[in-house]
Amino acid sequence: MRMTEMGGKVNGLYGLNLAPLMDLENAGFYCSGIYVNNERFHDKDIFLEDYKQMNRSFKIYVYPHRRNDPFANVLLPVDFEPGGNYASESYFKKALMESHFITKDPAKADLFFLPFSITRLRHDPRVGVGGIQDFIRDYILNISRKYPFWNRTGGADHFYAACHSIGRSAMEKSEEVKFNAIQVVCSSSYFLSGYIAHKDVSLPQIWPRQGDPPNLASSKRKKLAFFAGSINSPVRERLLHSWRNDSEIFAHFGRLTTPYADELLGSKFCLHVKGFEVNTARIADSLYYGCVPVIIANHYDLPFADILNWKCFSVVVATLDIPLLKKILKGISSDQYLMFQKKVLEVRKHFRWHCPPVDYDAFYMVMYELWLRRTSVRVSLPVSKNPNH
Repeated sequence: MRMTEMGGKVNGLYGLNLAPLMDLENAGFYCSGIYVNNERFHDKDIFLEDYKQMNRSFKIYVYPHRRNDPFANVLLPVDFEPGGNYASESYFKKALMESHFITKDPAKADLFFLPFSITRLRHDPRVGVGGIQDFIRDYILNISRKYPFWNRTGGADHFYAACHSIGRSAMEKSEEVKFNAIQVVCSSSYFLSGYIAHKDVSLPQIWPRQGDPPNLASSKRKKLAFFAGSINSPVRERLLHSWRNDSEIFAHFGRLTTPYADELLGSKFCLHVKGFEVNTARIADSLYYGCVPVIIANHYDLPFADILNWKCFSVVVATLDIPLLKKILKGISSDQYLMFQKKVLEVRKHFRWHCPPVDYDAFYMVMYELWLRRTSVRVSLPVSKNPNH
């Protein structure tokens, strides 16, 4: 069962008897009589062994495009350091294309990458939001006619990456992509019909930052909880209604008068609250600044949930329980909070992009998720020595 399916109860924080008996020297703690695993990974030994094998053997074939292609800006990686709210898509593509995972021999490929960029298509005046569906449909049609790889599996060993939520509707005229291919997307809600959790991959939405924040270890976290954002969903309206004038839960809507970084560094818990979509960059923001994330976004298939034990470094709260938020957070003992924060500092490296990538960062974690989804059966077809013909 995916973690947010349990409506936040995974942390054992919904009973009135909130007196966890912890032992930080061991691998877990008891909360309301339930043992909670305190390890960062679901199974560290299996992950590390598989990770080595992935690095040795995993191969990706990328459909080739020349620099003089009319849509080179869409199909080739960016030649600059990505930035902004949807940078994860560009970072992943840039890192992949320069990595040792790439093979020019499609016969050796485990998976095939569809290199179109939803973000770049969205801003291309020749395409725009209204033309993305036609572009994707035509692109799939072209590669299926030019190469044998798509047709042999119906696209099941293909994948694309997108961080903007428009990527979901981009496949409306290409249902084989939506239902067969692996979708590496930030908008990973298993409540929506277009996302299939065991097939698709949750791409973490990360606002790129360099280095480490100052005073991370010594920061004084005097606020219980913090949120800042626009009111663009019923969930955020409920948060505002319950806590807008509270002295311990600071829910800001509109422009902040203080630096965002200072608010995160000064808070024990940082709230990730569903807006238009289940995903925002706030989880990665929280981890970067050493703040324990509180996830209020039902049906969110959390990034790296196949690998990381989210129970040990985050708190999940069902949207219906927003009025109980203070009771839930204050029911967490000092020792349990220290355990959460310790694990936050351990997992934050998995939610960072680097150029070039470094071991266990966001790029390698996404690659591992893809490696888990590679097909176990290779379909052998005659392949031209020059796949461009």
